[in-house]
Amino acid sequence: MADVDDPTFLTLGEAGRLIAAGALSPVELTEACLARMEAVDGVLSSFVTPTPDLARRQAREAEAEIQRSGPRGPLHGIPYSLKDIYETAGIRTTGQSRLLADNVPAEDCPAQAALAAAGGVLMGKTTTWEFAHGGPSWDVVAPPARNPWNAERSPAGSSSGSGAAIAAGLCLASMGSDTGGSIRLPAAACGIAGIKPTYGRLSRRGILPNCFSHDHAGPMAWNCEDLAILLGITAGHDPLDPACADVPVPDYRAALNGDAKGLVVGVPWQWLDHEAPISAPYRQAFEASLDVLRGLGATVRGVTLPPILEYNDSKRVIAMTELFAIHEQDLRTRPDLFGASLRFRVMCGALLRAEDYVQATRMRARLAAATQAVFEAGTGGRPYAGRIDLLALPCAEPAGVLAATRPEWMFEAPSYTAPFNVTGNPALSICSGFDADGMPFSLQLAGRLFDEATVLRVGDAYERATAWRGRRPDVAALARQAAPPETIAA
Repeated sequence: MADVDDPTFLTLGEAGRLIAAGALSPVELTEACLARMEAVDGVLSSFVTPTPDLARRQAREAEAEIQRSGPRGPLHGIPYSLKDIYETAGIRTTGQSRLLADNVPAEDCPAQAALAAAGGVLMGKTTTWEFAHGGPSWDVVAPPARNPWNAERSPAGSSSGSGAAIAAGLCLASMGSDTGGSIRLPAAACGIAGIKPTYGRLSRRGILPNCFSHDHAGPMAWNCEDLAILLGITAGHDPLDPACADVPVPDYRAALNGDAKGLVVGVPWQWLDHEAPISAPYRQAFEASLDVLRGLGATVRGVTLPPILEYNDSKRVIAMTELFAIHEQDLRTRPDLFGASLRFRVMCGALLRAEDYVQATRMRARLAAATQAVFEAGTGGRPYAGRIDLLALPCAEPAGVLAATRPEWMFEAPSYTAPFNVTGNPALSICSGFDADGMPFSLQLAGRLFDEATVLRVGDAYERATAWRGRRPDVAALARQAAPPETIAA
């Protein structure tokens, strides 16, 4: 169990058990997180709209209710945050864009409504990229978030504020979104855990869109037990979201049994060896992770998937077309309110033809079918006979320096995370070690459609078998740093 002397570094599960036992006060926990926010967020910029008064009130109410009748569940009295694309009643939701700088929704989105009903304590809205796509940018509502492991490094992806806030102990959990990796990439960069559930597992109603057919909502936290708790609260059918699936939600927490016995893990080695090689240190960390899975009772086998670039090409064409469809009117009438990064990316969508979009969607269907076939029985029975339960892959190289980027950088190299936005399969990022500079490595695990339980089971078993969850950023050093400059040249 983590040191209660610093409750900000408790996991959600640990804090919930302590609160239920009367050994930790929700007010004490919330005040500790607010003090951490005050100490380090001038450097991290992880929150665009903090809500300290609301958090204090909710913590007091939670504490009184728990003392009176016990906790509603494991989130009761726990500080959490929301990526600033989740609509919140009476609290501004900007999408980090000047287009919505004063936007205050009248209703909570379903995810926020579920977390509030579970008794969570909302700390505020976390920094994102503009409309969860354009960034990192310094010409939008607030500066981009920074990585708590090294404030000169990027926290990656559009759920960056959520990743940074969790790693530094400003909150114990958050909700992000993932269109090409924006839950998994910040989780990887910040050394936390994040899962992109199956497409349709969570309602996306009331969440600002990036790409209708690839957007996924999902939780971020310190470990897989915490993700299981959050997914159990937020998953479920929403009849008002046409993309939300009417599929039973299992007890994710009950699936965490600490082993991977009997499971088969596939690795598409042609991606790593030829199509998108990773650095030698990361390759070593990845192969060490596979050894841990073998030690937990899993069998690791090679599998054959379509080329990784096909997944990426399909995703990019579809995503750019849909991004333009979402923002076309504002681009034509108020282009000056866009940050430069998003403006240029939206403009790319105007250059794509209907034929390009149709062919990309046809390619997507073929890629999705090929991927599901590998989970069921390999590719035509080759190179092995039998099904697999999971795919193991890298997520992303350790975080690089935070800097403005050229508009075209997202098209320059294939992504290991985007394939599962194309196919819709659930995919998890967990910490798998640290490089020579002390920045986190990451392991990605993907599972069958709607089988988040197995993905979380294996991720949890890996976390229990390794020492990485015991290591945290040096927040005392962060607190001593000066606030960063407002801009960094490209």
